[in-house]
Amino acid sequence: MLDFPRWKVWATILTIAASFLLAIPSLLPERAYNALPGWLPKPTVSLGLDLAGGSYLLLEADTKDVAASKLDQMRDQVRAEMRRGTRIDIGDVSIANGKLTFMVRDPAQVDAVRERLLTITGSGAGMTGQRVWDIAVVDSTRFELTPTKAGLDESIRTAMGDAREVVEKRINGLGTREPTIVLQGSNRIVVQVPGLKNPQQLKELIGRTAKLEFKLVNDTVDPVALAQNNPPAGSQVLPYQEGGGKIAVFSPVSLSGDQLVNATMEFGQQDGKPGVSIQFDGAGTKRFARLSTENVRKQFAIIVDGVVISAPVFEEPILGGQARISGSFTSDSATQLAVALRSGKLPIALKVVEERTVSAELGADSIEKGVLAGVVGTLALIIFMLATYMRFGIYTSAALLVNAVMVVAGMALFNASLTLPGIAGFVLTIGAAVDANVLINERIREEQRLRNRAAVASVEFGYKEASRAIFDANVTNVISAVIMFTFGSGPIRGFAVVLAIGIVTSVFTGVTFTRLLVADWLKRNRPKTINI
Repeated sequence: MLDFPRWKVWATILTIAASFLLAIPSLLPERAYNALPGWLPKPTVSLGLDLAGGSYLLLEADTKDVAASKLDQMRDQVRAEMRRGTRIDIGDVSIANGKLTFMVRDPAQVDAVRERLLTITGSGAGMTGQRVWDIAVVDSTRFELTPTKAGLDESIRTAMGDAREVVEKRINGLGTREPTIVLQGSNRIVVQVPGLKNPQQLKELIGRTAKLEFKLVNDTVDPVALAQNNPPAGSQVLPYQEGGGKIAVFSPVSLSGDQLVNATMEFGQQDGKPGVSIQFDGAGTKRFARLSTENVRKQFAIIVDGVVISAPVFEEPILGGQARISGSFTSDSATQLAVALRSGKLPIALKVVEERTVSAELGADSIEKGVLAGVVGTLALIIFMLATYMRFGIYTSAALLVNAVMVVAGMALFNASLTLPGIAGFVLTIGAAVDANVLINERIREEQRLRNRAAVASVEFGYKEASRAIFDANVTNVISAVIMFTFGSGPIRGFAVVLAIGIVTSVFTGVTFTRLLVADWLKRNRPKTINI
């Protein structure tokens, strides 16, 4: 017991010192924190929505869009597949009543068509092993493709996962800190953004599908037909943002936003007005170059979510893969559009079904009461330990204070968010830290009183025997915390993080740190008995 290795002494001291350094930035007032040198690492514990205030949104997806999108994608695949290699002549591919149908002109090619359909539908089975598409032949030459429920469910799961990632990219693009974006059920997403007091900007950004398309303008459409939304075949009428009018464009998409690599807000060099500069990838650059080369002096429409933002003219071929979207933008709206385009289009439309704003005052009140609970609980424990274990109570109290600092340091190191349940977990770890020392102290009492051991032997056996029970008990607690973090969400995960960090630090301070203090005292004083 007295032979505490020097390396362990220094390792313990350095660990505690590093913990104090990591915890200090989180404990400083805002003015003092801002005064710290810029080169100094400043890890801090960020506050969750319930403590810092902010915005809460519950988004719901329209799953009907998934079925429609799935049918549209399959229509394009069917057309491309029938043109591949040996061409198979088919009639118009139409969509009606949730089914995709087309006619095979040559009855002898029906089997060949079925083989190709099985290829593009994955042989009729999805990742779950269930059929994704039902393929039926009606009237000997007409094919019907119907997405199965299992296929739609799989598509919805994929779309919701992709939508969550897009929403996260957009929120991070606003420069907000520590947002929480989690799936809820099969078609909902919970968004919590601490520090954002007005959710309107967030709602506008998230609700934007950000589907970018480039289409050539059809300037031959009669104004009457344009006013009546009655364009000729192969064209469509879209609202024009400039002046609130309408414009006719050719239906085929010449270029889409799927080939974007970057979008930024910038001010025009000539007019000084805000706009969005976009950059295409390699394939998009080639396609844009070909489009602009073949259509010099022709007008093209830049369309975002079905609205024509601007309709400039190709003055000359654009070979660098860069373009600028201009229009009636403000700096904020141009920034939002750039963020939306940069993060990618939403695979499924989302609407806000619940929103609320948590005030900073409510968060401050929660922090005040949580800190009060922690201080009162800690003081009560210190008084109890001093009255019960005297000198060993002093060591236990020191371990409690070091444990609190190490929990803050651990959260800062992992950039964890502190929530109201996290404060509850923090207070709970104080009890866990005391629990370890109670086991050790009572075991030392027992060794001395019942077995008449000397002071050093009592302490040696007390720590040795109690440590086994402490480690066993805390391993099960860590397992519980890991399970809560893995399967929980939001406040449950916050509680689990603080609890896991607190369990590790409480074992370190309760066993290693107090043992170091006791060993030093025994070395210096060599008592024959211990008043504990």
